[in-house]
Amino acid sequence: MPDLRVVILGDELLTGAGDPKGIGWLGRVQARLPGDRDVAVFALPMIEETTSDLLSRWKNEATIRFSKDSENYLVLALGSADVRSGITISRSRLNLASLLDDAVREGIKVLVVGPTPTGVPEFDSEVKHLSEGFSDVVRRRQLTYVDCFSPLVDHEGWLSEVTNHPKQLPGQVGYGLIAWLVLNRGWFEWLGLTQKD
Repeated sequence: MPDLRVVILGDELLTGAGDPKGIGWLGRVQARLPGDRDVAVFALPMIEETTSDLLSRWKNEATIRFSKDSENYLVLALGSADVRSGITISRSRLNLASLLDDAVREGIKVLVVGPTPTGVPEFDSEVKHLSEGFSDVVRRRQLTYVDCFSPLVDHEGWLSEVTNHPKQLPGQVGYGLIAWLVLNRGWFEWLGLTQKD
């Protein structure tokens, strides 16, 4: 069987910043991968990355790590930098749509992880609209979208960590919650793998 190559582009949450264990959500997800397949994971975070930035860099970052002999997967772990940067929802949607259409044309399988709440109500009202916009773009293309906003916006454990961190970053509980959402919202089905016991 061909090996699997998974390129993951995202913001600072992809680095595991704020996690006392230092493994973030991605380390927890990787720990659940079965050992009978060769899965190479390339995490390529960019702090405060907007969808415009992501659209500019994704192809150069991803394609050099893919192979014509492997099954190629792309994860977009989207953040809320578009809100902070004043990018309109329409532009955010268009950026994501362009990226997804390009990737699908290249034969790359894509999964999108949506932005998380910050615990700042006024800001999160905008993040909610952003997440809904992303979800609509992804689902129109019959791809997998992991909604991290709705399940976490009122979650006590999540809010406790992000509201007590100077940069609204989660800790061990928060990263565990993101990992659970990714693992239980189509991760294994998307990769065509069976979850490790």
